[in-house]
Amino acid sequence: MQDAVTFDPRAVADLDTPQQQREAEPPLEQLDAKGRREFNKLQKRLRRQVGNAIIDYGMIHEGDRVMVCLSGGKDSYSLLEILRNLQRNAPVNFSLVAVNLDQKQPGFPEHVLPEYLETTGVEYYILERDTYSVVKEKTPEGKTTCALCSRLRRGSLYGFAEEIGATKVALGHHREDILETLFLNMFYGGSLKAMPPKLLSDDGKNIVIRPLAYCREADIAEFARLMAFPIIPCNLCGSQPNQQRQVVKEMLAEWERKHPGRIESMFKAVTNVAPSQLADRELFDFEGLEAKQVRLRERRIDALNVSNDS
Repeated sequence: MQDAVTFDPRAVADLDTPQQQREAEPPLEQLDAKGRREFNKLQKRLRRQVGNAIIDYGMIHEGDRVMVCLSGGKDSYSLLEILRNLQRNAPVNFSLVAVNLDQKQPGFPEHVLPEYLETTGVEYYILERDTYSVVKEKTPEGKTTCALCSRLRRGSLYGFAEEIGATKVALGHHREDILETLFLNMFYGGSLKAMPPKLLSDDGKNIVIRPLAYCREADIAEFARLMAFPIIPCNLCGSQPNQQRQVVKEMLAEWERKHPGRIESMFKAVTNVAPSQLADRELFDFEGLEAKQVRLRERRIDALNVSNDS
């Protein structure tokens, strides 16, 4: 099984077509007994982690219509498959609808996702929006396209979620995505924030969930490889050299190589925040500490008086 510190998405992107990607490794059906046992353990681990994230953050409730944003990458394919599996035995009833945003990138194989989704029986839509041309037109030469592309993609998907009556929008971000975003914001944005497992959109119209929040990227990559998902490389964001996110990814991988377990510890820190030990005046009432000190002293005095009276 691939390790988190050695997984490289470019290894998949270098293969020209989804068919070549499927043929690059033996399919699940060709695994020997040991390989099958390892796959079953991997699948159970991912299901457990997704199930725990859903429970911990109250992601899915009775009657929810969950729109799974399917990009054609390993993460979103895995998310849809795991949610389909959990749906069968979930304590609540919810429905799934897969949506792909066709951004009209040159050479995008339009047939791949519909053909795959037809085999799953999941309701699906292909949303066509030429955001590629807008991004290429508006982005100066040499600048990364990620920020504008992301905004346009979110706007299109969030609006469509309303149209089809989706109550939740599920994205395929995993544990490493969350940590990479944390460091990107610290290093380049001067803010201490990452990707929450669940959030309400700024306009209050959509609830976004990230069920893969507890999952390792390497586990997802291995699951996607064994499932032989027809991966579609991104030739917009994914083709850009020297991205800040890639720099941060390599930094985290280096830390993990030198200090195994550091990524796990950092992710735990994201879920275990002490506002009083930071310096955000909006998040914690530093100005009111003197008044709080007085109240605590008064309570101790009152408690002491009661004790003496008894």
